Amino acid sequence: MTLEFSDLLRLIDERSIAFRGAVAAASDLDARVPTCPEWTLFDLAQHLGGGDRFWAALVTAGPADAPAAEAVAERAALAAPREPEALSAWLAASTELLLGALREAGPDAGCWTWWSASQSPRTSGGVARHRVQETAVHTYDVQVTLGAPRPLPDTVALDGVDEFLSTCCATTAPWPHKPATFDFHATEGSSWRLTVDGGGARSDRLPVTAADEDPDAAGVSVHGTAGELVLFLYDRSAADAVRIDGDAGLLDLLRAWEPEE
Repeated sequence: MTLEFSDLLRLIDERSIAFRGAVAAASDLDARVPTCPEWTLFDLAQHLGGGDRFWAALVTAGPADAPAAEAVAERAALAAPREPEALSAWLAASTELLLGALREAGPDAGCWTWWSASQSPRTSGGVARHRVQETAVHTYDVQVTLGAPRPLPDTVALDGVDEFLSTCCATTAPWPHKPATFDFHATEGSSWRLTVDGGGARSDRLPVTAADEDPDAAGVSVHGTAGELVLFLYDRSAADAVRIDGDAGLLDLLRAWEPEE
């Protein structure tokens, strides 16, 4: 599914509110986050709020070959307040800075992004789409820490598989192994194929009937709800949370791949 820019802004706001609510419900901001074991809840909150501020500065700066030096310096020196009410207010202000920058720029304005060789546009619209997913997954991280994980919202999840494959996987860097195909089938009816070879990695949507085809047509096929697929792609769930047909070892190769662009 393709989301309108206005929908992306609404979803950033909705997921940010959910994130703040989950953080506010925590009794200990020093609790370790099981899905991000090197971080505490406070670290995660500072990361997400700092990310909002960082991307707001990059969107405002416009097209560039590198991230604005001032934005990089500000993020490195970032220090969010630890008092719960002040932290919640800081997070809300961070989100509003991002939303304000995105609204001012509009969906087609160019800006620096780290996904220079992917299929996703280097625009404020591309930033908005990715921030929806980052905010949604980190909200899930907080919920897991509180012992109350909830499924990703359907609208977020259905766009999330496509966004992950086209932004985080697609590249022009050559695949260092034998050519392979990875299929992802959501029970809601959408399917995607990631093809990797010497020309890089490319993501394509598949016809609805693809889920019923011979599983051997792809090197490996992953089946689940869209939300389960997104959490699997982001390493938030184990392999047994989805159904895997074919050569599961290919998924290990994909996760270990760090292409040089």
